Amino acid sequence: MSNFHFVGIKGSGMSALAQILHDMNYNVQGSDVDKTFFTQKPLEQKGIPLLPFDKANIKENQKIIVSAAYNEDHIELQEAAQKGIEIEQYPSFLGRFINQFTSVAVTGSHGKTSTTGLLSHVLGSVHPVSYLIGDGTGKGEEDSKYFVFEACEYRRHFLNYKPDYCVMTNIDFDHPDYFKDVHDVFNAFQEMAKQVNKAIIACGDDEYLQSIHANVPVVYYGFKEHNDFQAYNVVSGENGTTFDVYVRNSLYGTFTIPGFGNHSVLNALAVIAICHYEGVSAEALAKHLQTFDGVKRRFSEQHFGRQILIDDYAHHPTEIAVTIEAARKKYSDREVVAIFQPHTFTRTKTFLDEFAEALSKADSVYLCDIFGSAREDKGSLTIGHLQQLIPQSELLSEEEVSVLTKHSNSVLLFMGAGDIQKFQKKYEHLVKQ
Repeated sequence: MSNFHFVGIKGSGMSALAQILHDMNYNVQGSDVDKTFFTQKPLEQKGIPLLPFDKANIKENQKIIVSAAYNEDHIELQEAAQKGIEIEQYPSFLGRFINQFTSVAVTGSHGKTSTTGLLSHVLGSVHPVSYLIGDGTGKGEEDSKYFVFEACEYRRHFLNYKPDYCVMTNIDFDHPDYFKDVHDVFNAFQEMAKQVNKAIIACGDDEYLQSIHANVPVVYYGFKEHNDFQAYNVVSGENGTTFDVYVRNSLYGTFTIPGFGNHSVLNALAVIAICHYEGVSAEALAKHLQTFDGVKRRFSEQHFGRQILIDDYAHHPTEIAVTIEAARKKYSDREVVAIFQPHTFTRTKTFLDEFAEALSKADSVYLCDIFGSAREDKGSLTIGHLQQLIPQSELLSEEEVSVLTKHSNSVLLFMGAGDIQKFQKKYEHLVKQ
């Protein structure tokens, strides 16, 4: 029996992988910083030991998996090297691990986590499926036929994978601390496309994905008529969104999803296409698409008195725009209030005008201080530079969250990839007192 030690186990991918190996009856433990992250709750629920970083955690009989966030200078990795214990980075290990299944990688600049979660739910309702979702959720089935996993393009990590199928949701310029421009991002996806073994399921409404070349079939989905899988007659209702799907111009079926917004329809189309390719019936698809509860930090809703509080990971202008759109479609009779915390100074500086344009689609805007990265120098940029571009926007601190009470009967969107959740928790605690 293998003993796995995860260095940086609270990372979203690391947490999910640790859960998968634990479910498959391997011995698993991990270490990380002494700070609470939402990804550690499922680890604790499964009884996986979480340790503070310490060289004493390293034992002779372990297999060590390390987060890509750490290098050989780390105290535990130095100890492992001294003991002659093999160390493998998370993307490299995952690249080998997926080879024992029919693997489906889900990648794209936006929508990866939601699409991976939806595909895992639908396909897993029909076949034994193991899955790794970027919200820190992982499940291992010893008799799995399929392995569905989120494949991140950052630092070209997804080039460690050679999946059977690859879903590509879109290509957009993000991670400006690594990619030079959108063409650099496209080149990374193009390289990934050459590594897919059976087929690519790509959004044909995305101008860059239309130019992808591969050695396998590329099946396109979207709203436009040239797509192999086309959504038509889209209607938003009280319980979600209903739409027809045409497969190569022939009506395939009518489907309802709990989500709202065009991006939710596109995510569902991707899942319908891959499941159709693998022989899942339209009846099974229709049944299981309706029962998806969503993934962590993706339009996660709760009723709070007369307000609706929504926690969302949106940290790029494109994601902010679609989150506001979804809120408007679901709650068309309510004011939409955006509470946004920019994530990294690099991204904020690169997309300053785009952030302002996207946030301006909300009725009211509150801005929190930029959540920086340890890898960057903030320079002279402040949240005030973004505030100047959004008329009537206000700065918000944890001590001032009570101002949100004036937005009665409103939708409050707490958006960001940093620690925006602390503002929501502070607000909830304050109002409940």
